[in-house]
Amino acid sequence: MTDLGQGTASGGDDMIQLLTPEGQRVAHPDFEFSGDDEAIAGLLRDMVLTRRIDAEATALQRQGELGLWAPLLGQEAAQVGSGRALGPNDVVFPTYREHGVAWTMGIPPVTLLGLFRGVSLGGWDPAELRFNLYTVVIGAQALHATGYAMGIQRDGRVGNNDGTDAGVVAYFGDGATSQGDVNEAFIFASSYNAPVVFFCQNNQWAISEPTTRQSRVPLYQRAHGFGFPGVRVDGNDVLAVQAVTEWAMRRAHAGEGPTFIEAFTYRMGAHTTSDDPTKYRLADELEHWKLKDPIERVRALLQRSGAVDQKWFDDLGVEADDLAAELRRDCLALPDPELAESFAHTYADAHPPLAAQGEAYAEYAASFDVDQQPEAAR
Repeated sequence: MTDLGQGTASGGDDMIQLLTPEGQRVAHPDFEFSGDDEAIAGLLRDMVLTRRIDAEATALQRQGELGLWAPLLGQEAAQVGSGRALGPNDVVFPTYREHGVAWTMGIPPVTLLGLFRGVSLGGWDPAELRFNLYTVVIGAQALHATGYAMGIQRDGRVGNNDGTDAGVVAYFGDGATSQGDVNEAFIFASSYNAPVVFFCQNNQWAISEPTTRQSRVPLYQRAHGFGFPGVRVDGNDVLAVQAVTEWAMRRAHAGEGPTFIEAFTYRMGAHTTSDDPTKYRLADELEHWKLKDPIERVRALLQRSGAVDQKWFDDLGVEADDLAAELRRDCLALPDPELAESFAHTYADAHPPLAAQGEAYAEYAASFDVDQQPEAAR
């Protein structure tokens, strides 16, 4: 297992990188980050706040306020960089770990917690926010995203170059690439040239199974067998992730079909709060990846360039703490759901049999209300 950690840590010579772990900008012949220092500072802010949200949610779960939480520690650059690359018409189909993408799409963090607290099934409007509900069934969202992309294509919303073009992003982990749903999505997307980007966060571990046990070749190379481009990007380099995702979305908007992005990163925490990663991986592997921390490399870049001063960093720390305190208050204030609500949100249109069931349930529930019972029945 030690060899696994050392052998996969570099990502290979074909990995796209624009910012080294030491915070040094490097050039790439095909990709370039076009943002200025202010944009880079904005990406750092997104990552810091995302990590703080994640840490507070993990603490809430440990204190019994959430039933479960899927941490993203170490994957902030992959999520923030790709999320900030999306345009106003693009649509996201996430797994259950895309808290950073949700942040960039304007999803209130407490809304994510509602699902894990068990008081909602999502709680946001996917049509309004262009961010679909979390998908717990591994890989299922790849098919949903592909179908939606085919719909966009048939609506004539690609290849116009007039601001109306749209694309779709399907997020999944390295483990999901072993699922039939994902591979079926690749076939449909390739066959119909669908405007979808498959964004794989390869965090090295599909729960307790290493990536090397699932694939004999780097994951991004699988795309070639399906007939569309695949690239590997340093998933801890937020500049490179944004540049590569922008390129892939331009392909989708132009009607050039699907793209597979493998963001080569590392899950520094547990798969979920019910998981114990010390049971299947060694501590030295984690220590190695801590040196590639996505936040620290951007912090080093900004400090070296003098683009922001120490006060800016201090203010960001205060903002992160305030956000965490607000998240905690809002989480504890979430109202418990009424079972009757499930009847109201099952179908978009009226459904007489379900309405009858809802009425029967309401009558049954009322029978337990002592105040509503006749005196003789008390």
